Amino acid sequence: MALSDYEFHLPAEAIAQAPLAERDASRLLVLDRQSGGLSHHRYSELAELLRPGDLLVLNDTRVVQARLLGHKRLTGGRAELLLVHPAGAGAVEQALGQPAAGQAWVCLGQSSKGLRPGGWLDFAGGLAAQVQEGLGEGRWRVVFAGEGSLSERLASAGRLPLPPYIARAPTVEDEARYQTVYARVPGSIAAPTAGLHLTPALLRRLAARGISSTSVTLDIGPGTFLPVRTEDETQHRMHPERFHLSAQAAAQIEAAHQEGRRVVAVGTTVVRTLESAVQETGRLRAGLGQTELFLRPGARFRVVDALLTNFHLPRSTLLMLVCAFAGRPQVLAAYGLAVRSGYRFFSYGDAMLVEDGSR
Repeated sequence: MALSDYEFHLPAEAIAQAPLAERDASRLLVLDRQSGGLSHHRYSELAELLRPGDLLVLNDTRVVQARLLGHKRLTGGRAELLLVHPAGAGAVEQALGQPAAGQAWVCLGQSSKGLRPGGWLDFAGGLAAQVQEGLGEGRWRVVFAGEGSLSERLASAGRLPLPPYIARAPTVEDEARYQTVYARVPGSIAAPTAGLHLTPALLRRLAARGISSTSVTLDIGPGTFLPVRTEDETQHRMHPERFHLSAQAAAQIEAAHQEGRRVVAVGTTVVRTLESAVQETGRLRAGLGQTELFLRPGARFRVVDALLTNFHLPRSTLLMLVCAFAGRPQVLAAYGLAVRSGYRFFSYGDAMLVEDGSR
């Protein structure tokens, strides 16, 4: 299919600019992927909509204050970096706790009149970075300088990297609301937004109905949100993202399938993690991994049985993933209904539950 096959009309006023007062007050559109049937609900009804025995899989990543705004040392021109991942093989969480000085990172970067290898960039709090080399597609390898740990420097110099379609600066409220209540492992530059609706009380209600949960970790980077720039979707290449699947989580997921219970992915990042970790035998490979998996119509899903997800951008890889899971005509029909019904879109917007409707 062509990129234009994933287009839909989205008025600007449908893009949520701030979260609702209560996380679980968001609307929830339920799509039966077998019949195409649609029904309107609230996210707070999730415990009644899911089945006892379902296993929720969460992404427990935590968003880092990874956006740095500064200037070029020689000219004073504006400069910006968005930290993506350490240049080596280490985990983001480990790198953040180490001294900033000498750390090499892959970053998305831009500046007035462009970045150049060898140039120095200065940020608040005594943090600086020397540009080493361009890696293509807006990515740069930089080496940091500054006293203290990198996490300390980012706490004083960094900003929460809200998506560009949120047309305002981040606030104190965003520091809490652009994280899930179960965020644990720092390493992402975007939130796993399907989980932003969950509250401790709702998780307790789910557990009381026999709906258990487990967690994986995927460090959300450019691979999740960069736009598709080719009309032929097969030519798009996902940037690699690192994930961790614990032996305990793998065992819980496999046990659910063996017992005939559903695995419900909370977000597209969970889908990509699990479908990347499954082996030809059907067993899950626990441990650290890296995914460049691009799920689009025609893909086979071997682990995930149902999906909770927010509403995504037109022509995006995230929309393609949902279309792969539920069928493009049905998903676009659901999106059309959501627009007409006043649903809120994107990170701080409403959500969908995609499942087989038989109960």
